[in-house]
Amino acid sequence: MHLAVTAGLVSTLLDPHALLASFGALGVFLVLFAETGLLIGFFLPGDSLLFTAGLLCTTAATSTVHLSLPLILVAGAAGALSGAQVGYLLGRRIGPAMLDRPDRPRMQQAVVRASGALERYGTGKAIVLARFIPLVRTVLNPLAGTVKIPVRTFTLWQVVGGLGWSLGVTLAGYGLGTQVPNIDRYLLPIVALVVVVSLIPVGLELRRTHRSSLS
Repeated sequence: MHLAVTAGLVSTLLDPHALLASFGALGVFLVLFAETGLLIGFFLPGDSLLFTAGLLCTTAATSTVHLSLPLILVAGAAGALSGAQVGYLLGRRIGPAMLDRPDRPRMQQAVVRASGALERYGTGKAIVLARFIPLVRTVLNPLAGTVKIPVRTFTLWQVVGGLGWSLGVTLAGYGLGTQVPNIDRYLLPIVALVVVVSLIPVGLELRRTHRSSLS
């Protein structure tokens, strides 16, 4: 019984439509907070959740799921910004022990990519760009705290990146929804496409890293 409940909860968390149907704007806040502030949230669907939430703000009020755009924008921004700041503070307090997890190879790869981004692009650009890369946006915030990036510098750029990401992706979904009648009929293929697109930066970075290791 307990396993069935747990499996059902995980399934809901990984399905943007089901999550939004169950929790609405609160679900957006909690998922973005966990994904950007807590390492346990590395698997959560931030991009597809924001995009789907934007789409569902354009459905008819009588639809199964209809969301308020202002409420979703506020919830998304609040979750993204507060989560990143908490992740940074945890990194400052706990340090390397929080990120040194050999039992989680995907997380270790994300740490390597995040560290590389800080070195390659510099603090501000790396913090902003990381918002748009799954896994990297989860580990960069505690990593920034671990390497002692000044709190004012981190806060400035994480706010810029967090607002650009959370508002931009949500409004992109809303914009598409206003252009396509009965958008809720096409949610599954659209969400699948968003997931694929969100993974492109990860694939490109892995390819670049692989080529660098061979040269």
